[in-house]
Amino acid sequence: MRYAVSGATGNLGSRVVQALSTLVNNEEIVALVHTMAKAKKLQDKAITVRQGDYSDVASMIEALKGIDLVIYIPSKTYDVVQRVLELENTLTAMCKAKVKKIIFVSFIADQEKNPFTMSPYYGYAPRRLAGSEFEYTIVKNALYADPLVHYLPELIKRKKIIYPIGEETLSFISLDNSAEALAKLAVDPALRDSGQTYLLSQEENYSMAELGKIMSAVTSEEIGYQPVSLAEFAKIYKDDGKELASMYHGGALGMLSEVTNDFETITGHAPMDMKTFLRENY
Repeated sequence: MRYAVSGATGNLGSRVVQALSTLVNNEEIVALVHTMAKAKKLQDKAITVRQGDYSDVASMIEALKGIDLVIYIPSKTYDVVQRVLELENTLTAMCKAKVKKIIFVSFIADQEKNPFTMSPYYGYAPRRLAGSEFEYTIVKNALYADPLVHYLPELIKRKKIIYPIGEETLSFISLDNSAEALAKLAVDPALRDSGQTYLLSQEENYSMAELGKIMSAVTSEEIGYQPVSLAEFAKIYKDDGKELASMYHGGALGMLSEVTNDFETITGHAPMDMKTFLRENY
């Protein structure tokens, strides 16, 4: 069995490659990367690295030769049409390279009425796969907990969380936990290939007041909650503020709060809770 991980030098992809390497021989893993210069650490571990450009079907066909299963991690663009084209190019390449299995990495915000900029893409992908001949699995991640660690100094300075979600709750998962579950799915045929959909989350979701209390306990600093408006949030984080504000708009509608026990179903143990995660990483 040969496994290809796309986006293999990214935050999640690199972790998936590492998690897979604890379950199968490195010779069975192929890391697909956009820029070969970023892949030296993978090459040093004797993991096969191939250049795969989502925008270039020929490149993807070559990269996917001899592959049995693709763990598809989308690019980071907020351009919905580009993301759809990248997925379509990859599926075309999989057909031509005779790859039949795919684990599609998705996101919790895929509801029809979710105002998040990327919701149309996350809604499109499972419907597209359902109408295909691929053996597929959809894995939705809750919000990543990891950015909260880097956000803590700003929150300490502000003394408050400002996410514009009101009294609603948010659901989280760590990148390491997500990668562990994806790797376990890849090597366990009983859990994949039949259109299964999983949502990876911690066991609890959190209101912002609850999250502030956890952060206060971890940092020994007072962190409360005082939401700003969606417009103000977009202005504060101007580089990608509009897109983030649209995501938290969905959160304010209760669309980022779902929790499941899917992680435990896949791995056999509970995910790391928020307090433990922040304490171990702050």
